[in-house]
Amino acid sequence: MEGGPSARIREGDCAVLKRDEVFKAVSVLRRRKITFEKQWFYLDNAIGHIYGTTFEVTSGGNLQPKQEVEETTTETKEAGTDNRNIVDDGKSQKLTHDDIKALKDKGIKGQEIVQQLIENSTTFRDKTEFAQDKYIKKKKKKYEAVITIVKPSTRILSTMYYAREPGKINHLRYDTLAQMLTLGNIHAGNKMIVMETCSGLVLGAVMERMGGYGSIIQMYPGGGPVRAATSCFGFPKPFFDNLHEFPLSKVQSLLSGTFTTETLHADPEENALGEEESNGLTEEKQTSLQETEEEPAPEAAMEINPTEEQDAMDVNAEDGEFKENKEKENKENVREKQIKQWERRKKLQEAAALLREKNADGLIVASKFHPTPLLLSLLEFVAPSRPFVVYCQYKEPLLDCYTKLRERGGVINLKLSETWLRNYQVLPDRSHPKLTMSGGGGYLLSGITVVLDKGKSDSSNSEALKMEEPSSKRCKLQDLPC
Repeated sequence: MEGGPSARIREGDCAVLKRDEVFKAVSVLRRRKITFEKQWFYLDNAIGHIYGTTFEVTSGGNLQPKQEVEETTTETKEAGTDNRNIVDDGKSQKLTHDDIKALKDKGIKGQEIVQQLIENSTTFRDKTEFAQDKYIKKKKKKYEAVITIVKPSTRILSTMYYAREPGKINHLRYDTLAQMLTLGNIHAGNKMIVMETCSGLVLGAVMERMGGYGSIIQMYPGGGPVRAATSCFGFPKPFFDNLHEFPLSKVQSLLSGTFTTETLHADPEENALGEEESNGLTEEKQTSLQETEEEPAPEAAMEINPTEEQDAMDVNAEDGEFKENKEKENKENVREKQIKQWERRKKLQEAAALLREKNADGLIVASKFHPTPLLLSLLEFVAPSRPFVVYCQYKEPLLDCYTKLRERGGVINLKLSETWLRNYQVLPDRSHPKLTMSGGGGYLLSGITVVLDKGKSDSSNSEALKMEEPSSKRCKLQDLPC
């Protein structure tokens, strides 16, 4: 996949702005004003630089690469032993808001403002060394306008969505998404079925892992697939050549063998014919009306002046040209619609042909719908000895799905799991778990498909029940006389 560590920022790219732990996905365009973390700027100067470069926002919203400056430790030489006698009464800082604003207006950079805040703080030297570092870090975050531009990836975009808009991705945490990719055995050359309502984040993660090799069939509800997050990855065009889509509403008809594409293009064609007929009717009405209007009374015809006759001829000529142009536009619109419908029909037939083979290498489900009916129908298209993974924000739907799968058979190694995540602060002499922690990252149901022999399902179920019984009970049942 293009876009390695040495890739350069180009116009039209999808990039991610980073400031501390805050991310924002943007398109790199010239003279486009970007607002991010209470800062506004233009990305013109960033074009041509390497991804991962840190920029400083200067006057006029221009970006300049930040020069690496060695941090001096002179201000942290004097430090107190504890912070018990320090009282936050709001009077320890001599600089006021107006003074800081005046410094900004003069063009003084954030590093110098932080230095002046340190010098004008009456309690800074009494703080411990750790407290001083924390104070400097806090002030730098507030007054230094520093932004890093990074290349989009699954890790970055999943972190961004989970922090900013978790509802759009069904509260799918980044570590849970990583578990899904691992359990689903996603790799190049696979033929994957993906059913998700996470704004295209899961689809983008699968596409990135496959690297443009293999094929993906996206199952979608409603009128069409949603790929807002997928577009943020900035994949090259060849990645989308093997991406297919298929509506969930047609799955049952495909399984029963009654699937046709006629229903998809019948309505638009009928609408198009209706438009043509309506246009024809309106034209007929217009012509009939014009005929009645153009047949004046004999007396009125005698009173028409030559200039009025010329004006009437000009108006009629203009009306004729307008009608011709309108007819051409209507015909072009009808043709465009027919071409679009034909292309859509062709893509749908290709996706249906891939599904009919019933040899998919894996299934990923992460949707807001109940997983049981989805999984039971989509597993029909997966080949034996292939993995499947189902994500749900809550445990109860997956428990129901687990029970139904055990009753149905055809799967082994069923596991219902929950990932647990704790972030750590790793710093010299003060590494510890962070105070805030994620409450939950959802649940995963995973397993492997096997051949389901429908004729022997009853006997296999009874044998499975016997195997689940304790050995002592099995012996007693076998010893009983018939």
